[in-house]
Amino acid sequence: MAAPLIVTADETLLDELLRLAAAAGTTPEVAHDPPAALRAWGRAPIVLVGEDLAVPLAQAAPSRRDAVFVVLTAPVPDRVFQVALALGAESVAELPRSEGWLVERLTDVEDSGPARGLTIGVLGGSGGAGATTFACALAQVAARSGPAVVIDADPFGPGVDRVLGLDVVEGVRWDALGHTTGRLSARSLRDSLPRRDGVAALTWYAGSQPRRLQAFAAREAMSAARRGHETVVLDLPRAPDPLVDELVARCDQVLVMVVTTVAGVSAAMRTCHRFADPGALALVVRGSGLDDGALSRVIGAPVLERMGDQRGLAETIDLGLGPVRSRRGPLGRAALHVLDALGDRTARAA
Repeated sequence: MAAPLIVTADETLLDELLRLAAAAGTTPEVAHDPPAALRAWGRAPIVLVGEDLAVPLAQAAPSRRDAVFVVLTAPVPDRVFQVALALGAESVAELPRSEGWLVERLTDVEDSGPARGLTIGVLGGSGGAGATTFACALAQVAARSGPAVVIDADPFGPGVDRVLGLDVVEGVRWDALGHTTGRLSARSLRDSLPRRDGVAALTWYAGSQPRRLQAFAAREAMSAARRGHETVVLDLPRAPDPLVDELVARCDQVLVMVVTTVAGVSAAMRTCHRFADPGALALVVRGSGLDDGALSRVIGAPVLERMGDQRGLAETIDLGLGPVRSRRGPLGRAALHVLDALGDRTARAA
């Protein structure tokens, strides 16, 4: 995509606009005179024209287009509206009053594409079912074909960065994003998270006091993650929570991890039936015993995948390598089968 265009010879105004563009995660093209502005006029997705060049640019009669704004750093005099009208601008923005609005407009330009990331929620049907481990395994396997991120929505879980071996990698955690009040750009989130081998993690700092997610921050992070990653995996807590239910509703598919013990199946049944439509969930089953048909009838959701236990799993995680050592292992095969199945389903729906 072409870069936003800033048209001004006022260095003070330019510094302010470049700062706002950086906050939006974009790098604009700068024109210091009308001829340079005209050369980039048609391809820029948004044009910010400084008051100092608004009159000469209007006299150059550029073609009419959308997303043109006149910007100034002083109270807006009436004549500026006349110039903006002659230029075909949508409106006039006064700094610093309009800073937040301009950042949002620039962010919208940077993230103008549709939310593209396949979004998978993973929920433990019972305690110890391995939801966090499988969520991280999905991301590790998915990252081999495109950027993936695991979003930790369980403040009392083990921490997805620890499972992935990212706990010592610098990057932003929920502790910082919890204060988010504006639109979060996909590039800003993608560049700020701890990441290795194409897999990123959003969780809490190790040792910090875990807190419930803030609704606005969670929505913004999930939206930015989908725009900036091919695959988004949510590690969901088992405890009922209105915000978690909202995140579940935003997923393309929610997987429930089931252990084939009497207690595990019973807990999974209770977990699934707290949702309005248990049949929209899918089961990933650990262990043998009940066949798929029997499990589906008891729990009320279809079985998507079965897998065995993986030898040496705890050691692999303790070494900071993440849960998947090889695609041929039980976790790697199960994650690959699930991603293939969900990818095919998404492609058919599109």
